[in-house]
Amino acid sequence: MGRWEPDARGRLAKAALELYGERGYELTTVAEIAKRAGLTERTFFRHYTDKREVLFSGAGELEQLFVGAVAGAPESAAPIDALARGLYAVAELFTDRRDFARERHAVITANAELQERELIKLASLSAALADALRRRDVPEPTASLAAEAGVAVFKIAFERWIAAGEERVLAELTRESLAELKAVTAGGQAAGRSSGG
Repeated sequence: MGRWEPDARGRLAKAALELYGERGYELTTVAEIAKRAGLTERTFFRHYTDKREVLFSGAGELEQLFVGAVAGAPESAAPIDALARGLYAVAELFTDRRDFARERHAVITANAELQERELIKLASLSAALADALRRRDVPEPTASLAAEAGVAVFKIAFERWIAAGEERVLAELTRESLAELKAVTAGGQAAGRSSGG
């Protein structure tokens, strides 16, 4: 296939997720992904370095967007408020991507190697956010603690967003998760929780 193929990258990602869901990540080959997408293996490797990269290729974009929004927050913003700007920017990135995110999550959850890669991605994000906060003159350990908290808010909101039956937008769930974190750190109870126990 020497001719230009529209949205080859998107078609490859869709085909890969379908096959990972049907056959499992381990049993799916690049040749099968390319064939399902109606493309060649050569085209696959023009867009992705390997079959794992289909699942993680957006990590750099997400990190760049998150860090950029934190860096662009007003100088007077508290660390958690600067992180909130990043969280809301990232939430917008996922508009209309819930089905893909659910399928991706199912594939990652079913594979220990992919779970490890996902944890590495989140650790890298936290380190980049802590660095962005330090550049805003936030001292340690505050910068690292705030960055870890920001990643935790993202992770919790994201997991709620991809849950079966959930229809609210990621920004709303992010806002709720951030409010719960603030309530917990202020020594209060999170909304909707009882003190029984």
